[in-house]
Formats: sequence, C-alpha cells, structure tokens
Amino acid sequence: MPSSLQIAQAASMRPIAEIGAEIGLLPEELELYGPYKAKISLDVLKRLAGRPNGHEILITAITPTPLGEGKTTTTIGLAQGLNRIGVRTAVAIRQPSLGPVFGIKGGAAGGGYSQIVPMEDFNLHLTGDNHAVSAAHNLASAFLDNHLHHGNALGIEPHTISWPHVVDISDRALRHAVIGLGSAEDGVPRETEWQISVASEVMAILALATDIHDLRARFGRIVVARTRDDRPVTLEDLKVAGAMTVLMRDAIKPNLLQTLEGGPAFVHAGPFANIAHGNSSVLADRVALKLVDAVCTEAGFGADMGAQKFMDIKCRLGGIRPSVAVVVATIRALKMHGGVGRIVAGKPLDPALEVEDPEAVRRGAANLAKQIENMRLYDVPVVAAINAFPTDTASEVAAVREVALAAGASDAVVATHFPDGGAGAEDLARSVWAVAKSGGTSADGSSGAPDFRFLYPDEMPLAEKIETIATRIYGADGVDFGAGVLKTLERIESDGHRSLPICMAKTHLSLSTDPTKKGRPTGFRVPVRDARLFAGAGFVTAYCGDMRTMPGLPSRPGGEGVDIDADGNVVGLF
Repeated sequence: MPSSLQIAQAASMRPIAEIGAEIGLLPEELELYGPYKAKISLDVLKRLAGRPNGHEILITAITPTPLGEGKTTTTIGLAQGLNRIGVRTAVAIRQPSLGPVFGIKGGAAGGGYSQIVPMEDFNLHLTGDNHAVSAAHNLASAFLDNHLHHGNALGIEPHTISWPHVVDISDRALRHAVIGLGSAEDGVPRETEWQISVASEVMAILALATDIHDLRARFGRIVVARTRDDRPVTLEDLKVAGAMTVLMRDAIKPNLLQTLEGGPAFVHAGPFANIAHGNSSVLADRVALKLVDAVCTEAGFGADMGAQKFMDIKCRLGGIRPSVAVVVATIRALKMHGGVGRIVAGKPLDPALEVEDPEAVRRGAANLAKQIENMRLYDVPVVAAINAFPTDTASEVAAVREVALAAGASDAVVATHFPDGGAGAEDLARSVWAVAKSGGTSADGSSGAPDFRFLYPDEMPLAEKIETIATRIYGADGVDFGAGVLKTLERIESDGHRSLPICMAKTHLSLSTDPTKKGRPTGFRVPVRDARLFAGAGFVTAYCGDMRTMPGLPSRPGGEGVDIDADGNVVGLF
C-alpha cells in the first residue's frame, strides 16, 4: 500500500468552488486560496439563519497510545462512508500545529484512503490562521512590555503577569526565559515563558467565538496580570484588543478543503486537548450544520479529554448539541491497556501486540467501557468504532463488541476505512446514522440528543466542578489541591467568574494523571497544582500534575525526513 503522502499526492482533487456550490455556498461566500482551498464568509450564517441544523456526530476515542487510535482517520472515513450511503456529510476538524508536524506525531490530515487534501497545505501553513494567532498573541505581549517600559501607568505588579509569548514550533529552550536584558532602552527585565501557539488563549477564543464582534469582546476580557492593589488587568486596559481583532479578521473565517473522495471538509482552529479544550471551531460547525445533513467532528485525545471539554465547554458556550458520539478503539491499543506489550512512538511495534489474545483485549477494554460510560453521562448515545488492523481476529473483535454493548453502546462496528476509504466505513455509517436519527430533535426543534445534559451546572463552585470531572469522568477517589490553589479559585469567583466551565490540563495517556497507569485505574487521586482564569475564552484551567504548555522535540524529530525532491514536491510528511 502506498504511503499516506503518496496517496494524497496522487489524488484527483475537485475544484473547491465546485464543492462549495454543491453544498449550497454562493460564489461570493467563498474566498479562494488557489483552486483547492478557500475561506468561507460568515455572511452565510445570516443567509441561512432560518434553516434547521443537521446532525452533529462527535468522534472521540479510548485513552490513546502515543501512536493514536486513528480518530482523525475515522472521522474522515465515517464522513466518506455517510456520503456513500446518501447522507450529505461534511468533516469539521482542527488545523494541526507545526510543532507536532515536525516532532513525533506528524501531520493530522488522517491517513491511507481517509484523508483531507491537499495534505501538504493542510499540515503546513494552510491559509495562515495559526500565524495570525501567533501575531495577535505576540502583539499583546509587546504592548504589555511596552506599557511597563513607558512608566507602568496601570500599576501592574510584574510578578503577577500571566501572559506568555508564543511560537508554533516545539522549542523546549523557550519554556523559561528572562527578557529585557541589555540597556534601559531594551525594556524591563523580567521572567517569562514561551508556549506553543495552539496553547494560546487567542487560539481557544478563535475556536469558541461566534462572530467577529464576539471575538473582539473576548480579546478585551483577557486578563494578563494584576495591579499592585490586586485588580485584574485586561487587554482592553492595554488598548490592544482592537488591533488583535484586525489581525484575526480573516482567520476567523473557516477554511474549506476536501476529503480524498471529494466531500467537504471544514478546517478551523487547533487548540490542544491536554492543555486547552481541543476542538475545532464553533463557527465551522455552525456553518457546516446549516449546509449538510451530518457533520463529523472530532475532539482531541480520549473521551475523558477533548470530548468532555466538547460537551462542557464547546457545547455550553457554542449552543451545539451532538446527536451521537463515536468512540474509536484499536485492538492493539486495548491489548496494551490489558497489560500486553508496549507502544513507543518511533519504535517498531511490539510483536506481542500482533498475537491473538482475546483475554488481554477484554481486560484492556475496561478503558473503552469507561469512555463509553463517560459519553453516556451526557445522555448522548454511543457507537463504538473498531479501527481495524490486518492482525485483528474474530475472537478479539467479539470481545470488544461484548464489552462495548455491556457498557451502554448502541452498537460496535468494525471499520476498514484506512485501506478501503469510505467503502470500508459504510457499515459504521449505517449504524451511526440510524442512532443519530433515532434521537429525533431537541425541545427547541434543533437536531441533537433530546435528553442532552451537562456534567455540572453553571452555579456549582469551581472547586466542586474540578472534583466532579475528576471523580465522574476519570474515576478518581478525589482531588488534592496544591498550596494556594483553593485561594486562587476563590479569587476567580470573587472577580465574578464562578459560572465558567473548567478546562482540565492533564496527561492524555491515562485516565489518571500518571501516564503509566493504563486500562481503567482505580484508587488514585488527582493533584491540582495550579488554576488560571481564561476570561476571554470563558473557562478556568486546572493544571494537573506536570503538564507543559511548550512541547519539546524528540531525539530524532520527524522533520528530519521532510524535504523537497528533484521535481519540487514535498517528501517525508506523515
């Protein structure tokens, strides 16, 4: 089988204007970036305001291995499968960060015969949205330090500054830095940090904003420091929110690309799910839901991470309601969760994972059961998708299906979309669509699970929200708050932000905060070492364990293999 890059480069792509017209976009609502990608004017939402929404289908997963479970590939393959059975369907996914692209993970366009194309554009600069996020964020950083340099009229206490700098590359040397060194003309010396751009609050806001004016208001609410008399300092105070909005006026428009089979793909925003909310934009979903019958969107990492945040942050703030959740699993990963073999990125697959072992699969499927239960906490129906590999056996598939159905899944279906494209996901598509339609509509007449509910109410105290996520989603015995964390939460509440949802920053490699604890761990507690207000994005982040907001590159970065061949084509992307 050819590599994913070779498959993508051999694809016969349709003109993006043709795809836009096919789903009901007017010519003036598409801003072309060459023949195969475009931005979508937000005017389409005004034109189609009265049209009912299609069904939102959320694709999530078990606790992944470092190799992932093929969640993006399943999202794209399922959309292709739905289109093949006559359901007008679009994909809505995140744009990847250059950090993982050139690091361990590689790109995020899917793989095999279930990909977004053009693959190179998707994984690299696309239409420049991530660069706009970096520019807007760092403009605020420059205004902040310039304010200190020119007398600090607001009375900012430098030690309270929480606004970092960002760059869309994994660079561990920038995690902690001292700036302003040199002469008095070089600024005020202080400690700071660089984060990867997708961890920026600007990126989180891009994914949650509902229009350009909402974006502008959210930028103004961002808190970057406190004054000497303990008042919050916002970007509105620094008079930079308007200029940031101008830098983002094109980035706020969703991008339209296509699947390998010529279906529409909305690509917009890219926050990480272990340190941010991990979902593509509200605006992309809203536009897509007006144009097609079904939208397949994914949430980052396992159901305890991006999917929990999809439900309690994106749905809460964006007014979106899913009709069904698809939980993706691979048999090799379930074996690993069952105590067999190890999976290490960049290393050959452990041979033990290719040996038939239904009992190990059944043990490891306790993780799948918990993730299904997590989605059922929101009263959203679930279908388990078994992302198939050639070494899977009938007895192992039967074990997965048995556990999934016992945990509350409506169905468990094998899919071969990686080698077979949409044809390999038709059975999954039929099952998912039947479940999505069976829920009918919500009380307000929109599509979505009619009994959908949030995990916690807005009025619950912040500390209790954190404990609720830890105990009900992760299965922890409780939470251990570090020194000063409860005081920080109390101050956030006293500033008027008690009603905000929680964004947990936690390892994605375990239901616990210890990445070595696989399966469905018990008897653990969740340590919360810090909490921070993201007033612009509209949530409070609780930092669990040793979570970093700037990744590092491995000893052999994936970017070592990326190059241009003799004909000028990109090689080495994966």
